[in-house]
Amino acid sequence: MTRSEPAETRPQTATLAEIAREAGVSAPTVSKVLNGRADVAPATRTRVEELLRAHGYRRRRAEATRSPLIDLVFHELESAWAMEVIRGVENVARDAGLSVVLSESAGRLTPGRTWADQVAARRPHGVVLVLSGLDESQRALLTSRTIPFVVMDPAGDPGADVPSIGATNWQGGLAATRHLVELGHRRIGAISGPPQMMCSRARIDGYRAALETAGLPVEPGLVKTGDFHHETGYRLGRELLDRPDRPTAVFAGNDLQALGVYEAARELGLRIPEDVSVVGFDDLPVARWVGPPLTTVRQPLTEMAEAAARLVLELGRSTTEETPAATRVELATSLVVRTSTGAPPGAF
Repeated sequence: MTRSEPAETRPQTATLAEIAREAGVSAPTVSKVLNGRADVAPATRTRVEELLRAHGYRRRRAEATRSPLIDLVFHELESAWAMEVIRGVENVARDAGLSVVLSESAGRLTPGRTWADQVAARRPHGVVLVLSGLDESQRALLTSRTIPFVVMDPAGDPGADVPSIGATNWQGGLAATRHLVELGHRRIGAISGPPQMMCSRARIDGYRAALETAGLPVEPGLVKTGDFHHETGYRLGRELLDRPDRPTAVFAGNDLQALGVYEAARELGLRIPEDVSVVGFDDLPVARWVGPPLTTVRQPLTEMAEAAARLVLELGRSTTEETPAATRVELATSLVVRTSTGAPPGAF
Protein backbone atom coordinates (compact mmCIF):
# COMPACT_ATOMS: atom_id res chain seq x y z
CA MET A 1 0.00 0.00 0.00
CA THR A 2 1.41 3.45 -0.88
CA ARG A 3 2.03 6.08 1.80
CA SER A 4 -0.83 8.28 0.52
CA GLU A 5 -3.35 5.44 0.63
CA PRO A 6 -5.54 5.46 3.77
CA ALA A 7 -5.60 2.41 5.98
CA GLU A 8 -8.37 -0.14 5.54
CA THR A 9 -10.47 -1.54 8.35
CA ARG A 10 -12.36 -4.25 6.47
CA PRO A 11 -11.91 -6.20 3.23
CA GLN A 12 -12.77 -4.56 -0.08
CA THR A 13 -14.41 -6.38 -2.94
CA ALA A 14 -11.24 -5.65 -4.91
CA THR A 15 -7.80 -4.43 -3.91
CA LEU A 16 -6.13 -1.36 -5.35
CA ALA A 17 -3.67 -3.64 -7.16
CA GLU A 18 -6.51 -5.59 -8.78
CA ILE A 19 -8.25 -2.40 -9.89
CA ALA A 20 -4.94 -1.06 -11.20
CA ARG A 21 -4.36 -4.22 -13.27
CA GLU A 22 -7.88 -4.05 -14.69
CA ALA A 23 -7.45 -0.37 -15.58
CA GLY A 24 -4.01 -0.95 -17.05
CA VAL A 25 -2.33 1.53 -14.69
CA SER A 26 -0.13 1.39 -11.60
CA ALA A 27 -1.44 1.12 -8.03
CA PRO A 28 -0.04 4.59 -7.20
CA THR A 29 -2.13 6.01 -10.07
CA VAL A 30 -5.28 4.48 -8.57
CA SER A 31 -4.27 5.96 -5.21
CA LYS A 32 -3.87 9.39 -6.84
CA VAL A 33 -7.40 9.15 -8.25
CA LEU A 34 -8.76 8.16 -4.83
CA ASN A 35 -6.98 11.09 -3.22
CA GLY A 36 -8.23 13.62 -5.78
CA ARG A 37 -4.77 14.40 -7.16
CA ALA A 38 -4.77 16.57 -10.28
CA ASP A 39 -1.78 14.89 -11.98
CA VAL A 40 -3.82 12.14 -13.64
CA ALA A 41 -4.94 12.26 -17.27
CA PRO A 42 -8.73 12.80 -17.59
CA ALA A 43 -9.28 9.59 -19.59
CA THR A 44 -7.31 7.58 -17.05
CA ARG A 45 -9.19 9.18 -14.15
CA THR A 46 -12.53 8.35 -15.76
CA ARG A 47 -11.52 4.71 -16.40
CA VAL A 48 -10.29 4.23 -12.82
CA GLU A 49 -13.36 5.89 -11.29
CA GLU A 50 -15.67 3.66 -13.33
CA LEU A 51 -13.86 0.59 -12.01
CA LEU A 52 -13.92 1.92 -8.44
CA ARG A 53 -17.68 2.39 -8.73
CA ALA A 54 -18.16 -1.02 -10.36
CA HIS A 55 -16.29 -2.72 -7.49
CA GLY A 56 -18.05 -0.65 -4.83
CA TYR A 57 -14.71 0.59 -3.56
CA ARG A 58 -14.99 3.25 -0.85
CA ARG A 59 -12.38 4.98 1.23
CA ARG A 60 -12.16 3.65 4.79
CA ARG A 61 -11.65 5.75 7.91
CA ALA A 62 -12.57 8.79 5.82
CA GLU A 63 -13.29 11.03 8.81
CA ALA A 64 -9.66 10.87 9.91
CA THR A 65 -8.48 12.14 6.50
CA ARG A 66 -11.01 14.98 6.08
CA SER A 67 -10.12 18.64 6.04
CA PRO A 68 -11.89 20.84 8.64
CA LEU A 69 -14.21 22.30 6.00
CA ILE A 70 -17.78 22.38 4.74
CA ASP A 71 -18.12 23.18 1.05
CA LEU A 72 -21.09 25.49 0.40
CA VAL A 73 -22.08 25.72 -3.27
CA PHE A 74 -24.50 28.29 -4.72
CA HIS A 75 -25.90 28.29 -8.22
CA GLU A 76 -25.71 32.09 -7.88
CA LEU A 77 -23.94 33.87 -5.05
CA GLU A 78 -25.64 37.24 -4.65
CA SER A 79 -28.19 39.18 -2.59
CA ALA A 80 -29.24 39.05 1.02
CA TRP A 81 -30.83 35.65 0.34
CA ALA A 82 -27.39 34.07 0.06
CA MET A 83 -26.24 35.83 3.22
CA GLU A 84 -29.01 34.20 5.25
CA VAL A 85 -27.91 30.77 3.99
CA ILE A 86 -24.23 31.48 4.66
CA ARG A 87 -25.11 32.58 8.20
CA GLY A 88 -26.89 29.29 8.90
CA VAL A 89 -24.07 27.08 7.62
CA GLU A 90 -21.49 29.21 9.43
CA ASN A 91 -23.41 28.80 12.72
CA VAL A 92 -23.14 25.03 12.54
CA ALA A 93 -19.60 24.98 11.17
CA ARG A 94 -18.35 27.29 13.90
CA ASP A 95 -19.82 25.10 16.64
CA ALA A 96 -18.15 22.06 15.05
CA GLY A 97 -14.77 23.78 14.73
CA LEU A 98 -14.98 23.87 10.93
CA SER A 99 -14.57 26.54 8.25
CA VAL A 100 -16.77 27.14 5.20
CA VAL A 101 -15.57 27.22 1.59
CA LEU A 102 -17.87 29.17 -0.77
CA SER A 103 -18.17 28.53 -4.47
CA GLU A 104 -20.60 29.50 -7.24
CA SER A 105 -21.59 27.59 -10.36
CA ALA A 106 -22.19 30.82 -12.35
CA GLY A 107 -25.91 30.25 -12.79
CA ARG A 108 -25.57 26.59 -13.76
CA LEU A 109 -27.80 24.19 -11.86
CA THR A 110 -24.95 21.64 -11.78
CA PRO A 111 -21.37 22.59 -10.86
CA GLY A 112 -18.66 21.94 -13.44
CA ARG A 113 -16.32 18.95 -13.40
CA THR A 114 -13.39 21.10 -12.21
CA TRP A 115 -15.34 21.87 -9.06
CA ALA A 116 -15.87 18.19 -8.27
CA ASP A 117 -12.15 17.47 -8.64
CA GLN A 118 -11.32 20.38 -6.34
CA VAL A 119 -13.74 19.13 -3.69
CA ALA A 120 -12.28 15.61 -3.91
CA ALA A 121 -8.81 17.07 -3.41
CA ARG A 122 -9.93 19.16 -0.41
CA ARG A 123 -11.69 16.20 1.27
CA PRO A 124 -14.14 18.35 3.25
CA HIS A 125 -16.40 17.00 5.97
CA GLY A 126 -19.27 17.49 3.56
CA VAL A 127 -20.90 19.52 0.79
CA VAL A 128 -24.07 21.62 0.94
CA LEU A 129 -25.48 22.56 -2.48
CA VAL A 130 -28.02 25.40 -2.69
CA LEU A 131 -30.61 25.60 -5.50
CA SER A 132 -28.51 23.19 -7.52
CA GLY A 133 -27.61 19.51 -7.70
CA LEU A 134 -25.08 16.98 -8.94
CA ASP A 135 -24.94 14.84 -12.04
CA GLU A 136 -24.34 11.09 -11.78
CA SER A 137 -20.58 11.28 -12.27
CA GLN A 138 -20.21 13.98 -9.60
CA ARG A 139 -22.32 12.00 -7.15
CA ALA A 140 -20.24 8.91 -7.83
CA LEU A 141 -17.00 10.85 -7.37
CA LEU A 142 -18.04 12.23 -3.97
CA THR A 143 -19.46 8.86 -2.92
CA SER A 144 -16.23 7.07 -3.81
CA ARG A 145 -14.36 9.55 -1.59
CA THR A 146 -16.96 9.13 1.19
CA ILE A 147 -17.73 12.85 1.06
CA PRO A 148 -21.37 13.32 2.14
CA PHE A 149 -23.56 15.91 0.41
CA VAL A 150 -26.93 17.53 1.06
CA VAL A 151 -29.00 19.63 -1.35
CA MET A 152 -30.83 22.65 0.10
CA ASP A 153 -33.89 23.72 -1.88
CA PRO A 154 -33.02 21.41 -4.80
CA ALA A 155 -33.50 22.85 -8.26
CA GLY A 156 -35.03 19.65 -9.61
CA ASP A 157 -36.04 16.30 -8.17
CA PRO A 158 -32.81 15.23 -6.42
CA GLY A 159 -33.74 11.54 -6.40
CA ALA A 160 -35.02 9.40 -3.55
CA ASP A 161 -31.53 8.63 -2.26
CA VAL A 162 -30.22 12.22 -2.15
CA PRO A 163 -30.49 13.97 1.24
CA SER A 164 -32.26 17.33 0.93
CA ILE A 165 -33.66 20.20 2.97
CA GLY A 166 -36.51 22.28 1.61
CA ALA A 167 -39.47 24.42 2.61
CA THR A 168 -43.24 24.21 2.14
CA ASN A 169 -43.22 26.34 -1.02
CA TRP A 170 -46.64 25.22 -2.26
CA GLN A 171 -48.23 26.04 1.08
CA GLY A 172 -46.51 29.43 1.05
CA GLY A 173 -47.85 30.31 -2.40
CA LEU A 174 -51.31 29.18 -1.31
CA ALA A 175 -51.20 31.29 1.89
CA ALA A 176 -49.98 34.42 0.07
CA THR A 177 -52.70 34.25 -2.57
CA ARG A 178 -55.43 33.27 -0.12
CA HIS A 179 -54.55 36.35 1.94
CA LEU A 180 -55.11 38.56 -1.11
CA VAL A 181 -58.38 36.80 -1.94
CA GLU A 182 -59.63 37.30 1.62
CA LEU A 183 -58.86 41.02 1.32
CA GLY A 184 -61.25 41.12 -1.64
CA HIS A 185 -58.86 40.95 -4.62
CA ARG A 186 -60.19 39.16 -7.69
CA ARG A 187 -57.53 40.01 -10.28
CA ILE A 188 -54.22 38.85 -8.83
CA GLY A 189 -51.07 38.84 -10.93
CA ALA A 190 -48.07 36.62 -10.27
CA ILE A 191 -44.38 36.72 -11.13
CA SER A 192 -42.70 33.34 -10.81
CA GLY A 193 -39.09 32.35 -10.48
CA PRO A 194 -37.25 30.17 -13.02
CA PRO A 195 -39.60 27.41 -14.24
CA GLN A 196 -36.87 24.76 -14.00
CA MET A 197 -36.68 25.20 -10.21
CA MET A 198 -38.99 23.10 -8.08
CA CYS A 199 -39.48 25.81 -5.46
CA SER A 200 -40.60 28.27 -8.13
CA ARG A 201 -43.09 25.85 -9.67
CA ALA A 202 -44.46 24.93 -6.24
CA ARG A 203 -45.12 28.57 -5.30
CA ILE A 204 -47.02 29.23 -8.52
CA ASP A 205 -48.94 25.97 -8.11
CA GLY A 206 -49.98 27.21 -4.65
CA TYR A 207 -51.10 30.51 -6.22
CA ARG A 208 -53.21 28.64 -8.78
CA ALA A 209 -54.71 26.37 -6.12
CA ALA A 210 -55.80 29.36 -4.02
CA LEU A 211 -57.52 31.00 -6.99
CA GLU A 212 -59.22 27.78 -8.06
CA THR A 213 -60.41 27.08 -4.51
CA ALA A 214 -61.92 30.58 -4.42
CA GLY A 215 -63.65 29.97 -7.76
CA LEU A 216 -61.49 32.56 -9.53
CA PRO A 217 -60.03 32.05 -12.99
CA VAL A 218 -56.28 31.70 -13.50
CA GLU A 219 -55.69 34.23 -16.28
CA PRO A 220 -52.57 33.28 -18.29
CA GLY A 221 -51.87 36.93 -19.09
CA LEU A 222 -51.52 37.72 -15.38
CA VAL A 223 -48.83 35.07 -14.75
CA LYS A 224 -45.30 36.12 -15.73
CA THR A 225 -42.18 33.97 -15.70
CA GLY A 226 -39.27 35.62 -13.91
CA ASP A 227 -35.85 34.66 -12.57
CA PHE A 228 -35.86 35.77 -8.89
CA HIS A 229 -33.95 39.00 -9.73
CA HIS A 230 -34.98 42.57 -8.87
CA GLU A 231 -34.63 43.77 -12.47
CA THR A 232 -37.05 41.14 -13.74
CA GLY A 233 -39.56 41.98 -11.02
CA TYR A 234 -39.42 45.59 -12.18
CA ARG A 235 -39.79 44.76 -15.88
CA LEU A 236 -42.59 42.22 -15.44
CA GLY A 237 -44.22 44.39 -12.78
CA ARG A 238 -44.45 47.21 -15.33
CA GLU A 239 -46.02 44.83 -17.85
CA LEU A 240 -48.69 43.85 -15.32
CA LEU A 241 -49.37 47.30 -13.88
CA ASP A 242 -49.33 49.20 -17.19
CA ARG A 243 -52.28 47.20 -18.53
CA PRO A 244 -55.64 48.97 -18.83
CA ASP A 245 -57.10 46.03 -16.89
CA ARG A 246 -54.23 45.80 -14.44
CA PRO A 247 -54.43 43.44 -11.46
CA THR A 248 -55.19 44.93 -8.08
CA ALA A 249 -52.57 42.73 -6.40
CA VAL A 250 -49.33 40.98 -7.36
CA PHE A 251 -47.79 37.89 -5.78
CA ALA A 252 -44.05 37.90 -6.50
CA GLY A 253 -42.06 34.66 -6.33
CA ASN A 254 -39.48 36.22 -4.01
CA ASP A 255 -38.80 39.45 -2.15
CA LEU A 256 -36.33 40.78 -4.73
CA GLN A 257 -38.96 40.58 -7.47
CA ALA A 258 -41.50 42.15 -5.12
CA LEU A 259 -39.17 45.13 -4.66
CA GLY A 260 -38.95 45.38 -8.43
CA VAL A 261 -42.75 45.62 -8.50
CA TYR A 262 -42.49 48.44 -5.92
CA GLU A 263 -40.24 50.36 -8.31
CA ALA A 264 -42.59 49.76 -11.25
CA ALA A 265 -45.56 50.97 -9.22
CA ARG A 266 -43.76 54.16 -8.21
CA GLU A 267 -42.84 54.96 -11.81
CA LEU A 268 -46.46 54.47 -12.87
CA GLY A 269 -47.75 56.70 -10.06
CA LEU A 270 -49.44 53.85 -8.22
CA ARG A 271 -49.60 53.70 -4.44
CA ILE A 272 -48.97 50.55 -2.40
CA PRO A 273 -51.35 49.25 -1.07
CA GLU A 274 -54.04 51.82 -2.01
CA ASP A 275 -53.80 51.10 -5.76
CA VAL A 276 -52.03 47.74 -5.80
CA SER A 277 -51.14 45.24 -3.09
CA VAL A 278 -47.85 43.34 -3.23
CA VAL A 279 -46.76 40.09 -1.56
CA GLY A 280 -43.26 38.63 -1.68
CA PHE A 281 -41.62 35.40 -0.59
CA ASP A 282 -38.57 34.78 1.69
CA ASP A 283 -38.89 37.52 4.35
CA LEU A 284 -35.41 38.91 3.85
CA PRO A 285 -34.33 41.51 6.44
CA VAL A 286 -35.00 44.32 3.95
CA ALA A 287 -38.71 43.36 3.76
CA ARG A 288 -39.51 45.03 7.07
CA TRP A 289 -37.63 48.25 6.26
CA VAL A 290 -38.93 49.17 2.80
CA GLY A 291 -41.79 51.62 2.46
CA PRO A 292 -44.35 50.30 2.99
CA PRO A 293 -43.09 47.20 4.87
CA LEU A 294 -43.59 44.15 2.67
CA THR A 295 -46.14 41.43 3.33
CA THR A 296 -44.30 38.23 2.50
CA VAL A 297 -44.03 34.51 3.09
CA ARG A 298 -41.29 33.74 5.57
CA GLN A 299 -39.00 31.00 4.35
CA PRO A 300 -36.74 29.99 7.28
CA LEU A 301 -33.52 30.29 5.28
CA THR A 302 -31.09 30.38 8.18
CA GLU A 303 -32.80 27.43 9.85
CA MET A 304 -32.84 25.50 6.56
CA ALA A 305 -29.12 26.11 6.12
CA GLU A 306 -28.43 25.03 9.69
CA ALA A 307 -30.44 21.85 9.14
CA ALA A 308 -28.53 21.10 5.92
CA ALA A 309 -25.16 21.62 7.62
CA ARG A 310 -26.13 19.47 10.61
CA LEU A 311 -27.36 16.73 8.30
CA VAL A 312 -24.20 16.68 6.21
CA LEU A 313 -22.08 16.37 9.37
CA GLU A 314 -24.34 13.63 10.69
CA LEU A 315 -24.02 11.75 7.40
CA GLY A 316 -20.25 12.07 7.64
CA ARG A 317 -20.23 10.51 11.09
CA SER A 318 -22.64 7.71 10.25
CA THR A 319 -21.88 4.25 8.90
CA THR A 320 -23.85 2.35 6.28
CA GLU A 321 -25.80 0.68 9.08
CA GLU A 322 -26.41 3.90 11.01
CA THR A 323 -27.88 6.43 8.61
CA PRO A 324 -29.84 9.43 9.95
CA ALA A 325 -33.54 8.84 10.50
CA ALA A 326 -34.65 11.68 8.20
CA THR A 327 -32.69 12.71 5.12
CA ARG A 328 -35.49 14.59 3.30
CA VAL A 329 -36.88 17.44 5.38
CA GLU A 330 -39.27 20.31 4.67
CA LEU A 331 -39.42 23.27 7.07
CA ALA A 332 -42.65 25.24 7.40
CA THR A 333 -43.23 28.60 5.74
CA SER A 334 -45.49 31.25 7.30
CA LEU A 335 -47.25 34.37 6.06
CA VAL A 336 -46.00 37.65 7.57
CA VAL A 337 -48.62 40.37 7.07
CA ARG A 338 -47.33 43.94 6.91
CA THR A 339 -48.69 47.07 5.23
CA SER A 340 -48.05 46.38 1.54
CA THR A 341 -51.43 44.61 1.31
CA GLY A 342 -54.89 45.98 1.76
CA ALA A 343 -58.35 45.97 0.23
CA PRO A 344 -58.54 46.57 -3.54
CA PRO A 345 -59.40 50.04 -4.87
CA GLY A 346 -63.08 50.93 -4.60
CA ALA A 347 -63.75 48.23 -2.00
CA PHE A 348 -65.32 50.75 0.35
